[in-house]
Amino acid sequence: MNKTISTLSLLYVCMAASAQEHIPDSTDIFYKHLQINEVVVTGLAGDSKIKEMSAPVSLLRPADLAARSGSNIINAIASEAGMSEITTGGGISKPVIRGMGYNRVVVVNDGIRQEGQQWGDEHGIEIDGARVHSVEILKGPASLMYGSDALAGILIFHPAPIRAPGEFGGSLLAEYQTNSGLLGYSLSTDGNIDGWLWDARFSDKYAHAYQNAQNGKVSNSAFRERAASGMAGRNASWGYSRLHFSYYHLTPGMIEGEGENFGYSPALPLQQVRHFKVVSDNTIRLNKGELKLILGWQQNRRQEYEESQDEPGLDFRLNTLNYDIRYQNSFGRGWKTAFGLAGMGQLSDNLGEEYLIPAYGLFDAGLFATASKQVGKWTLSGGIRFDLRYLNSKALPDRFEAFSRVFPGISASLGAVRTLGRHFTLRANIARGFRAPNLAELASNGEHEGTFRYEKGNKDLKAEYSLQGDLGIDFSSRHVSVQAALFASRIDNYIFAARNGEVSDEGLPVYAFKSGLAHLGGGEIGIDVHPIHQLHLSSVFSCVYAREKGGDYLPLIPAPRLYSEIKWEITHDGKVFNNAFVSLNLDWTLAQNRYYAAGGTETATPSYLLLGAAAGTDVVIRGKTRFSIYLIGTNLTDRAYMSHLSRLKPIGICNMGRNISFKIIVPW
Repeated sequence: MNKTISTLSLLYVCMAASAQEHIPDSTDIFYKHLQINEVVVTGLAGDSKIKEMSAPVSLLRPADLAARSGSNIINAIASEAGMSEITTGGGISKPVIRGMGYNRVVVVNDGIRQEGQQWGDEHGIEIDGARVHSVEILKGPASLMYGSDALAGILIFHPAPIRAPGEFGGSLLAEYQTNSGLLGYSLSTDGNIDGWLWDARFSDKYAHAYQNAQNGKVSNSAFRERAASGMAGRNASWGYSRLHFSYYHLTPGMIEGEGENFGYSPALPLQQVRHFKVVSDNTIRLNKGELKLILGWQQNRRQEYEESQDEPGLDFRLNTLNYDIRYQNSFGRGWKTAFGLAGMGQLSDNLGEEYLIPAYGLFDAGLFATASKQVGKWTLSGGIRFDLRYLNSKALPDRFEAFSRVFPGISASLGAVRTLGRHFTLRANIARGFRAPNLAELASNGEHEGTFRYEKGNKDLKAEYSLQGDLGIDFSSRHVSVQAALFASRIDNYIFAARNGEVSDEGLPVYAFKSGLAHLGGGEIGIDVHPIHQLHLSSVFSCVYAREKGGDYLPLIPAPRLYSEIKWEITHDGKVFNNAFVSLNLDWTLAQNRYYAAGGTETATPSYLLLGAAAGTDVVIRGKTRFSIYLIGTNLTDRAYMSHLSRLKPIGICNMGRNISFKIIVPW
């Protein structure tokens, strides 16, 4: 398995690199590393092998995801090096890559970027975790691929691969978690008959209030999640065409630090978050190249109920049309190229009785060209992209003024990978990224329910531009694997919200959006020692340093973290038990004393140490895997702690206490 093929970077202080989990087979660590390097991931000029990627990439495969426990997909992958999460209780997580989140991380699902009003603090991404087969984590500016917003990187969620012709089947996944009483299941079926493809899935999950050693049960932290998805398509000699659809519905309670609602049904205040999506994904083969056309429509509906479950206060409806047309080709002498046009259009409406942001329209388009080439032991890659985003905000009497803004942006990247003998690989990349400010940053004016603050936008904000360098080295031998990486980033017009000293009529602190020149740096360093065939000793340290030029530290920056694991792979290719393992892990998060203190926006966060363990196996009967079972424990010592990125920290509510998860997967 793979515990990250991390990131790279220049200048600054902290280091890091992802410790590598291993492929469960009988080969030694060195050859396992070679197999990992052969894995194909999404590259600038089409699919590329990990060993050819100059920018940092992590890969989580199905075995990695199955052996993890989380209340949502972001929570399940947040232990990866360079990854963090902004949490709201037990059910809501927002992804953070190297200290940056919100609209600086692009999430890709079904081939298009997920658009679910990412600016909001108190809700996560609208994706069914049971449907995710593997995850790519691309760290660093990735504006070449998806335009504005990918300053921190990209999360790409892949569905299960298409079955071989003539095959069909399905699976049942069921899970129970002790802390919140989480009960979840997911049923799926898929097949490929004579090139006609299909899949379908239904998932359901619900949890009551979670608890911890300091607060006891946390009132109104229950949530309910339902999702349905499907695909129909055709594989042929000319290429393929697939139509994806999905529906996601989350009902979380809004935690306010008071009350006595500990059951499975959220009480007021609560949210209703719905996400509909339809995607047409098409590829036509043309000689040595491919013409790809992706069109998608998605609607995100977010409602907040405060005094009645019949009439919402805030009610946002966001419609998004995504388009992507590109041509990819592989020429002789190691050349791979891609060029195309991609972007989206949006319409946002306010349907409720309360208002935080104005209704708006948005359209953007990006022209891009990328190329990569093998030159001896070097792999060179790069590209350029031009984006233009037009934003039109609508007026609302006595609340919002109408205005229009245009944000042009140029992104570029240049990277190189060099193998040094049999054991070393050197990677370097420099990239310029671009992000236009979102509507909340530009024009919000109102109480942001669930965030305990009143927000004011700033129509004069400019687009963010980043210049980032990544530098890293990988080492692999028969018994040791090491990955080290550094990064340094300068971001002009870095936007964030800070308390301005005012208080609203409702008695809430006022947060205003501001910008300045920011410097971020850090990285990851990890080691995996494999003294004997079945034993793995791994450890990874990650750190981010971030502050304004000549000013304060930046808000919402994760604390330095050391994650260590001992894993014993009991058996592979067993007659009854296969891929069996047991593991023990220590997750040590250091104190965060570098925080944004101005106006009391943030406070320091003490360190904490969490103990976890896991065990799992496939059960084989008559030569076939009949089911897989997993037992996963987190925070086994029931430590009361608060993450620096927890939105409940200001009201004194801790993260989840001891939790034991039981999981079973039954294929058919």
